[in-house]
Amino acid sequence: MLKSLLLQSTMQKTTEETSRYNHLEQMNVRDLLTYINNEDKTIADTIEKNISHIEDLVNHIISKMKEGGRLFYIGSGTSGRLGILDASECPPTFGIEQGIVVGIIAGGDAAIRKAQEFAEDDVEQGWKDLQLHNVNELDTVIGITASGSTPYVIGAIEKCKQAGIGTGCITCNSGSTLATITDFPIEVVVGPEFVTGSTRMKAGTAQKLVLNMISTSIMIQLGKVLDNKMVDMQLTNEKLIERGAKMLMRQFAWDFKRARGILLEYGSVRKVIDAHRRKK
Repeated sequence: MLKSLLLQSTMQKTTEETSRYNHLEQMNVRDLLTYINNEDKTIADTIEKNISHIEDLVNHIISKMKEGGRLFYIGSGTSGRLGILDASECPPTFGIEQGIVVGIIAGGDAAIRKAQEFAEDDVEQGWKDLQLHNVNELDTVIGITASGSTPYVIGAIEKCKQAGIGTGCITCNSGSTLATITDFPIEVVVGPEFVTGSTRMKAGTAQKLVLNMISTSIMIQLGKVLDNKMVDMQLTNEKLIERGAKMLMRQFAWDFKRARGILLEYGSVRKVIDAHRRKK
C-alpha cells in the first residue's frame, strides 16, 4: 500500500513547475523585489479558499486537546523547520506546558540548522520519531510538506492512520499523495515559485500563515487569550514583562511600577487578574 502511494508521488507537481519569470539574473534589484512581492500577494487569497478545511482540522484538534491530546507537526527541510518554529512559540506565547505542541523534523535537531542528506527519503523514520513521544489516539499529527510526496512524512501519516490517530496535512500541490491519505487535508496551491522549485518562498510563506492560524485559533478556543491579550505568556525577558505590566496598567489604572511589581509577584497577567477578581 505504502509503496504504491509513493509511486504516485512522481506525477508533475505545481510547486516544481517553471517560474513565470525568465532571465532572473538579468533583472535589477528593484524588479526582483517587485516581482517577488507580486507573487507573495497571491498567497492570502489562496489560503482563503481553504478556510473551511482549516476550520475542520482545528475543531478536531480542539476536541482532542480538551481530552488531553497533543498536537504534532512533522516535516522535512523548510516545512519541518516551520513546524518546529510554530510549536516552539506556543509555550512562551500562550503559557502551555512543553510537549503539548511538538515539532518533529527529518534528520532530528541537527536538521534545524543544516540539511541532513536523504533524511526525508526514509519512509520508516517518521513513525519511529513519533513513537519516541508515545503518540496515541488522543493526539493529532499534521504532516507538512510542500510537495505532498515526502516519504518521511507519508510513512508517518500512514502509520498514524493505522493506529487510529487523527491526521492533517499542509501541502501546496493539488491531489497529492499525502492529501489522499490524510483525514483533514489542507492544499494551499500557490503555483510556481519565483525561483523554480524554491518552496521556501511562496509555499513556505503559505505554510507559515496556515500554522499561525491553526495554533492561534486553537489556543484562543482553549482559553489562553483574554480579550485580545496574551495573558498567559511567559515572562522570559524585559520586553514581555513590560508588555504584561502595561496590560495591567490599562486593566486596573495602576502606574507602571506597581503593575510591574505585582506582575512579577504573581508570575503572569492572568494570575494577577484572577487574584484581583477574587478580592472583589
